[in-house]
Amino acid sequence: MKPSTVVVRSAPGSKSRAIVRLGAITVPAAIGRAGRTILKREGDGATPIASMKLISGFRRGERNGRLATPLDLRRIRPDMLWCDQPGSANYNRLVRAPFGASHEEMQRSDTLYDVCLVMDWNISSRARHRGSAIFFHLIRPGYEPTAGCVAVNLRDMRRLLPHLRKGTIVRVL
Repeated sequence: MKPSTVVVRSAPGSKSRAIVRLGAITVPAAIGRAGRTILKREGDGATPIASMKLISGFRRGERNGRLATPLDLRRIRPDMLWCDQPGSANYNRLVRAPFGASHEEMQRSDTLYDVCLVMDWNISSRARHRGSAIFFHLIRPGYEPTAGCVAVNLRDMRRLLPHLRKGTIVRVL
């Protein structure tokens, strides 16, 4: 089966809002606080304009129960971190605690990473300062902007997940 394409378009009226479309499913989303960019840099708050493959995913098993998806979703553990330090050899990689370089905790106290899909932005071909932890994850209340990711609410993520698999393209326009 050919991987599908998720299209992320800017929504009118706000640089940090978007519309996500997959086939007949269309849902609202949040993107980076700085909008979209073709020149993604670490910490710029922008979502990269790019076509990115879904390569893996994570879930908080104790919060959302079973998720219907052909994607292999790893259960998040407390020691899972994501390195966002450009000078580290582990930049833009999953690492384990304890870890001294700058990082994000995957097991967050909020719900953002309860479903967290990893897009291949600066992963298979890494370059320092090109941006890290560009995920497709859950939204903050009120569709607050992300730090550069694409985010949707849990109900909409559950609608999308059955159609997503490794290799699905997320195309940010």
